[in-house]
Amino acid sequence: MSGAVLVAGIGNVFLGDDGFGVETVRQLAGCALPDGVEAVDFGVRGVHLAYQLLDGYDTAVLVDATARGGAPGTLYVIDAGTPAPDPVGPGGAAPLDGHQMTPDTVLALLDTLCAGTGGTPPRQVLVVGCEPAATEEGMGLSAPVAAAVPEAVRLLLELVRDLAAEDPDGRSRAVLPQR
Repeated sequence: MSGAVLVAGIGNVFLGDDGFGVETVRQLAGCALPDGVEAVDFGVRGVHLAYQLLDGYDTAVLVDATARGGAPGTLYVIDAGTPAPDPVGPGGAAPLDGHQMTPDTVLALLDTLCAGTGGTPPRQVLVVGCEPAATEEGMGLSAPVAAAVPEAVRLLLELVRDLAAEDPDGRSRAVLPQR
């Protein structure tokens, strides 16, 4: 699946703005995407996302609510770099708690899963995040986060078009927008 891009919507629609990634990828899926680009709503299914990331994607773009101290609705593009070291639980095993599978936990789990499945993790992991206003229990996005969704879709379309265009040597020519 060389050159393939996975855009993964992450979040819990029952926790207000935490549903940003889910809503953004839902809208993105209605757009014409370049060949080799797949947009999938993973919601809170972190273990499923971890296994899908091993399917040979060159790049993964995680879309999620991302609290970084900005004004609600602020969009961020973050290069997640190399996944963090494996989280180790009692007895040296990586913990698999389906209710605590945050994006950083999913990325940290990739090396362990690679060893067990022979899968290949993405070469590059990016995060398109949105500063939440509220992540308390309740459905629906706040006004500033809902207003950021169309801009996030536009940003993702630009990003995946750049990612899908590769140099002959297989390196992405994508330039991360400054956010």
